[in-house]
Amino acid sequence: MGDETVPQRKPAKTRPWTWVWATALMTVVCGGPMALLAWGAAAWDGIGEPKPADCAEVMTFARGTLPADARDARCTAAHWQETQVVAEFRTDRAGVGAWLAATCPAGEPAYSCEVNVCVRASYDEVLFVDVTIAYEDGETALVRVEAFDL
Repeated sequence: MGDETVPQRKPAKTRPWTWVWATALMTVVCGGPMALLAWGAAAWDGIGEPKPADCAEVMTFARGTLPADARDARCTAAHWQETQVVAEFRTDRAGVGAWLAATCPAGEPAYSCEVNVCVRASYDEVLFVDVTIAYEDGETALVRVEAFDL
């Protein structure tokens, strides 16, 4: 048996692109969850904040309509686990009683009231509507309708 020589291998060289791909892989593995966390925090930041809404849609949600002579209407809606809407408008004082009777026929006077008229209506213990009316002067009433569901 003679002398057999084992061929010597040269040490493997790392290719320049190996480091680029390794860096990209580490960025995705480590930075991906961090980017997802940052995106989630930014996306959930505005959840539940009231935003301007269409008053017709707000009043439909509250199971009512705006009176024909409503003016200066401002409506907001907030959504998260439940929906809460608010409509505020001015109307003629003379017709506000008839409008209230048509809008909240099942409404009952609230336990305490800091304005002229307060009514609370409950629909199947799922939707609650609060209506407050403040008489501003001899001819104008400020109406606030708040509705929320569970």
